Amino acid sequence: MAADLHPLAPHHLPSFITAPGETDILTVVAAATLIGAVLGAGLLFLRLHTLPERMAHKSQKLQFEIVAVLGLLALFTHIHLFWVIGLLLALIDIPDFSGQFGRMAHALERIAGMKPREIAAGDAEMDPAGAPVNTTEGKPAPSQTESHHA
Repeated sequence: MAADLHPLAPHHLPSFITAPGETDILTVVAAATLIGAVLGAGLLFLRLHTLPERMAHKSQKLQFEIVAVLGLLALFTHIHLFWVIGLLLALIDIPDFSGQFGRMAHALERIAGMKPREIAAGDAEMDPAGAPVNTTEGKPAPSQTESHHA
């Protein structure tokens, strides 16, 4: 290689200068580092972006779907306020009032002497022993395993 050097070039060249036709190791290492950095930054961004959704899913929040939709809106619209609202919803535990309101309405119907409303199959009342109660008579409902022979 010494014969190919220009007479004015220094005789000791740095190790990152390659001869013509050889592979430039410094360029290959720089390209691999750049690709790794871009992929790492993208994964970190997506991991941070899904933080509210993962928090709401892990704690079994009622508002999980709302947090997920807010995360998608923030991702596609670049409006960061949606992400902040989703994070706040994931951190807040919203109480479930539907069961309490249903029990209050049923108690008020009984106090007013009104005919009790029909209860859905999944919302059947239970007596203290855990058996379903027939709301029209106040007696335990017959179990499905009993035979009804006359």
